[in-house]
Amino acid sequence: MPSRATKIVATLGPASSDPDLLEKMIVAGVNVVRLNFSHGKAEDHIERARLVREAAQRAGREVAIMADLQGPKIRVGKFAQGKVMLVAGEKFILDASRTEPGDLQGVGLDYKELPRDVKAGDVLLLNDGLIVLTVNAVKGEQVHTTVKLGGELSNNKGINKQGGGLTAPALTAKDMEDIKTAMSFQADYVAVSFPKNATDMEMARQLCNVAAAAYKHKPGLIAKIERAEAIPRLEEILRASDGIMVARGDLAVEVGNAAVPALQKQMIRMARADDKVVITATQMMESMIVNPVPTRAEVSDVANAVLDGTDAVMLSAETAAGKYPLETVEEMAKICLEAEKASGHEIDADFTGKTFQRIDQSIAMGALFTAQHLGAKAIVALTDSGSTALWMSRHDIRTPIYALTPRLSTQRKMALYRNVRPLLMDTSADRDTALMQAEGHLLKRGIVQGGDIYAITCGEPMGAPGGTNMLKICRVG
Repeated sequence: MPSRATKIVATLGPASSDPDLLEKMIVAGVNVVRLNFSHGKAEDHIERARLVREAAQRAGREVAIMADLQGPKIRVGKFAQGKVMLVAGEKFILDASRTEPGDLQGVGLDYKELPRDVKAGDVLLLNDGLIVLTVNAVKGEQVHTTVKLGGELSNNKGINKQGGGLTAPALTAKDMEDIKTAMSFQADYVAVSFPKNATDMEMARQLCNVAAAAYKHKPGLIAKIERAEAIPRLEEILRASDGIMVARGDLAVEVGNAAVPALQKQMIRMARADDKVVITATQMMESMIVNPVPTRAEVSDVANAVLDGTDAVMLSAETAAGKYPLETVEEMAKICLEAEKASGHEIDADFTGKTFQRIDQSIAMGALFTAQHLGAKAIVALTDSGSTALWMSRHDIRTPIYALTPRLSTQRKMALYRNVRPLLMDTSADRDTALMQAEGHLLKRGIVQGGDIYAITCGEPMGAPGGTNMLKICRVG
């Protein structure tokens, strides 16, 4: 089977929790399993993480686990009848002090700060923008609105403010507890919902590091870009994170659907330039929740994200609650492979006018340049922390990168890096033994054969993090 560079993130849910099915999904191409902390209790997530690790072991693959925090609940309360039908032109009150269930006149709020975050003239978007309310006035705890675009509004639907500006903190008390749960099973990544700035991400990192210290673990942090306020602060958020998620649902509601495709391209470009990973998410194969094949538009959407250079494409309800979780993964893997055939460029341009301050980074770039020009079959990075493989993966080349590491946590983390195939190998031996072992690994897996050229990078002394200082070009004897 051809080697796919773009990674697939799949959300675990009722539709995909069967151990055999999960194993098949991993074999079909799932690289990262997302646990959505908006649903379920701590025990459920601990159990699901165990399921994932066991299924991966049976499949003979290592996958990363991403714990996705719920973030603030910016939602309406519940209705007496479960839902109401709002009609354009009618009045509707969002009331933070209301305790009884909602009706056609108004509804309570899970998000009690709303009256302080809005003023007359603001536009509120409910249920992913399907319902639009214009604020007429704020009276105490009540937000008086007129329905601009009506429709069915049911229990606990989300609220966004057009243009952004809701003050809810990114990390709630629930998120802080959930971080402890995620660290108890050493989640490889933690995705933070609704961060507005670098401070939100720094706080999340501190909480993760404290909770993970007992396990000698450090998760990667993914900032979900879904607020309008996050866009002008993208640079600082990127610096404080290990990667970003282009969370197109809430983002589209706040900035408008039409602005999202260009923002997606900008975010992917910025993340790669900053040596960060990037996941493209939301409704990628939405129709496959109920249909066995995707629409042409969805195929195009996934392919375009791949051509933009995303590290990973993500499935949400498609695998968590859909009818065809396995088929969706298979279809997505096929689309990624086809799109990758069209990508790839001359790497020389990437180095024009560039200077590298670090030795290990210069070695990584040298390996890419040489491998491209010599037509190498593979690039091999012996890496402790995974940094060398990450730098290499920021450039669009067709040569597959094999990252050999002695650390299981590093192997799992690298499962998200585009074009990187992480393998576990003890690299603590002396250099010549390690190089021989690496070639043995490649031969055993049929990656190279007699006469093939490959590039290999490592550090002397072996096993020192950040110590990559050697590039060797080898021909298989």
